[in-house]
Amino acid sequence: MFTGLVQTVGSLAARDGGRFAFRWPGMTSFEVGESIAVSGCCLTVVGSEGEIFQADVVEETLSKTHLGRLAIGAAVNLERPMAAGDVFGGHMVLGHVDGTGRVESPAPRLRISYASEFDGYVIDKGSVAIEGVSLTVADHGPGWVEAAIIPHTAEVTTLGGKRPGDEVNLEFDVIAKYVARMIDARLGEPGGR
Repeated sequence: MFTGLVQTVGSLAARDGGRFAFRWPGMTSFEVGESIAVSGCCLTVVGSEGEIFQADVVEETLSKTHLGRLAIGAAVNLERPMAAGDVFGGHMVLGHVDGTGRVESPAPRLRISYASEFDGYVIDKGSVAIEGVSLTVADHGPGWVEAAIIPHTAEVTTLGGKRPGDEVNLEFDVIAKYVARMIDARLGEPGGR
């Protein structure tokens, strides 16, 4: 599990089919099998050399995220998972991206449009992970969510550089998803929302 508190901005170093290589500046100790959130997407390290770690990205991940559309050198947010006993500073981020959205207006009032099927998971002052960054919902409406981006967050993540039309990975709050699923089951709606 992640907290959505990005540790650094790295980059896509190379790609060979489903094998992606990411650069984590200043980090040289990666363990095969460990998880790293890459712009909000939980990936498993399968190899490393120096500041670069490799991960295999399967078709399901490519279909739900924008990772397959990244250009070599593109900036990505990086975060290692929480360890037991760590301070919980963001919100529960699983690294299981629900889908992508588009930037409608940039920081500091970042507005993202997305498929309206996710509207039921967005509430006032609730949480959403955009590019793996834990954010508080400042405003929302049908098919869009807005978050206030403080200068520090804009500076230490990729969010400060996002422009209208840019694609972003979205993970909606897991608690909201469980509550929605329970309500749907209670109302007899098959398959959830």
